[in-house]
Amino acid sequence: MHLPCNGDSVMNTSSISVNMTTAAVDKGMLRGPIKDLIVLRGHGAFQLAPSKACPSVSSRLIKLTWRAGFAGSAIAALHWTMLFLTPTADAVFWFLLRAAPAYTRRVIDTDEKLSACLAQLRAASWLAVDTEADSLHAYPEKVCLIQISTAAGDELVDPLSGIDLVRLLEALSGHELIMHGADYDLRLLRKHHQFVPGAVFDTMLAARLLGHRQFGLGNLVAHYLGLTLEKGSQKANWARRPLTERMEHYARNDTHHLKPLTDKLKLELQHKGRLAWHQESCAQLVADCARPPSPDSDSAWRIKGSSRLNRKGLAILRELWQWRESEAIAADRPPYFILSHESLVEVAAHAATASHFDRFVPQRFSYRRRGELLKAVECGMALPAEAQPEILRPVSRQPSEQEKRRFRELERRRDSRAAKLGIDPTVIASRGTLGCLAHDWDAHAHELMNWQRELLEM
Repeated sequence: MHLPCNGDSVMNTSSISVNMTTAAVDKGMLRGPIKDLIVLRGHGAFQLAPSKACPSVSSRLIKLTWRAGFAGSAIAALHWTMLFLTPTADAVFWFLLRAAPAYTRRVIDTDEKLSACLAQLRAASWLAVDTEADSLHAYPEKVCLIQISTAAGDELVDPLSGIDLVRLLEALSGHELIMHGADYDLRLLRKHHQFVPGAVFDTMLAARLLGHRQFGLGNLVAHYLGLTLEKGSQKANWARRPLTERMEHYARNDTHHLKPLTDKLKLELQHKGRLAWHQESCAQLVADCARPPSPDSDSAWRIKGSSRLNRKGLAILRELWQWRESEAIAADRPPYFILSHESLVEVAAHAATASHFDRFVPQRFSYRRRGELLKAVECGMALPAEAQPEILRPVSRQPSEQEKRRFRELERRRDSRAAKLGIDPTVIASRGTLGCLAHDWDAHAHELMNWQRELLEM
């Protein structure tokens, strides 16, 4: 977008990059002529309106370009590049700069920086670790940040910078890693970096074994340490570089408080005689996360709602799911950003009965993308009957009266023990697990941890 100069002569020129968010306007950070000049609309769309208070501002801006990004689900970050021509515009710049978020470069993003801290990590008496990924913004997701805290301080490691993570992960492998809700982090690290720790201390598991019903990190830090953690960057795009200071602060907080929190949780576990339960639970967590997922190409595409489709509909859905996977990878966006599960099922259902399905295809689709979707539909429809997927019927088995009695006894025993311990009954066993045990204890008892089995044994 180009703005007229109205014949103004060029005085001092400088190209300046400014980053600001819609929150600056929403919170009243922009006032006077600048607020008059900038009108934000929707998700990052904007227009320029002439300022009555300072008409010279718009006449002296020669060039303004922008692009929209998203930090979280709703806040659009507008990256502005302005070429200022007059001292008046310089004042405008400094006003905007005060409203812009600050950025940080205090990140380990070179092999030299990594080498400088490896000895410290290897010698650390304890290590707290967390990760951030971009699963809400990219496909497939990737590990975008690794946070590490030791007695010497907090570090942020940038896996996207191309540094040699093998040396870092080797330094971590010799320690028990303090983590919170480690399941997702461990699966990410195994999937993308083939890393499996020797042991972890999961503060969320500890909290559940102690009876906490609110076991998020913020809840536990508030309960045990009396501190309030900021939640603002939970859904941020962690592949964004450079990180803002707000993102850095959020990331460091994820590990900064884990050691003092662990000390309090461990003492309480010891006092209640549940430390061995926690150790076994953490070991089971590591083993579960280290196990690669079984490849089952015939189940991944059978999404919610697919059970109502006939065989032709299933054939179309399978082709649509494969098409969406390819589109998501090519666009580096999560599949649901391409087309929702519900729309996939509706398109398949209507196409299978020769009904119109245009209303389920977003108008934003390009000509190419719409054409590829139609090809997928046609490919599914062209499959001969013998090549169409089978309809999977759920296996329904009526439990015997004896099984029902065993189930009620197991449930009674579980709930009684849980009440005495002050913990959620599902920490001991879910209803599904109880059903399997009632059907055949010997076949399923090994799926329990030792402490769970001891609490449930008849």
